[in-house]
Amino acid sequence: MKIAILSRNENLYSTRRLKEAGELRGHEVDIIDTLHCYMDITSSKPTVRYNGQTLPKYDAVIPRIGSSITFYGTAVVRQFEMMGTFCVNESVAISRSRDKLRSLQLLSRKGIGLPRTGFASKPDKIQDVIKNVGGAPLVIKLLEGTQGIGVVLAETAKAAESVMEAFMGLKANILVQEFIKEAGGADIRCFVVGGRVVAAMKRQAAEGEFRSNLHRGGNAQLVRLTKEERATAVNAAKAMGLNLCGVDILQSNRGPVVMEVNSSPGLEGIEVATNKDVAGLIYEFIEKNAKPNANRTKGQG
Repeated sequence: MKIAILSRNENLYSTRRLKEAGELRGHEVDIIDTLHCYMDITSSKPTVRYNGQTLPKYDAVIPRIGSSITFYGTAVVRQFEMMGTFCVNESVAISRSRDKLRSLQLLSRKGIGLPRTGFASKPDKIQDVIKNVGGAPLVIKLLEGTQGIGVVLAETAKAAESVMEAFMGLKANILVQEFIKEAGGADIRCFVVGGRVVAAMKRQAAEGEFRSNLHRGGNAQLVRLTKEERATAVNAAKAMGLNLCGVDILQSNRGPVVMEVNSSPGLEGIEVATNKDVAGLIYEFIEKNAKPNANRTKGQG
């Protein structure tokens, strides 16, 4: 098969692994810088151009769209969809997952476990928002944050008010969530491919840190999921419409709750922690499902 990886950096571990794994399975794999693509948008024959040439017909596209280029990146993915190319993650699903508020609303509608969450615009609603999520301590998140950036733990109601007022003064969109103390600074990253969890790791925050992101010094190890945790991850991926994603779960007293669904999860941490060929499992999914015009949205949304 002829497969394209949309990635801004060919030297990233995830990009390199996907190229290596695909070529080991006999596929022709091209790495394409998303921002260097430009589109010929016509009613009869949509195309994507790159380096002065029209890109060839691909059997499948693996989008690795960073959060900073979501708008343009999803436009490129949508163009491939309109050309009938199978996209592992479709543009609409990527857009859903990147909007933290939208994704939580969609997960809530499907009855998937979530931390109590508030969203407000005006400072005069701050105290009620804090009360509504269970009071302090609580977590305040920038909607546009990534890799733990823009996430603040407020230990007291006064601290929460100060942080929220500061963010609102900067016209930033924020979420306020209950702090799941019993999680002990750990979460579970479930790697979902094609509607099943293919690998899972438990990430533990570094000493004195509540964010478990590996980028923030956390460590990871293999974990055995409960039936409920596995079902939660699969249902979250389905609610987002993602064939490939990382679902981050906290273990709360009322069962697993979803913190985030990541449409471009990194491979390094999960492959090292589980010793699984996750990149190869992604290609297994592609080989079984990549057919012309097989996208559900077909570039229509």
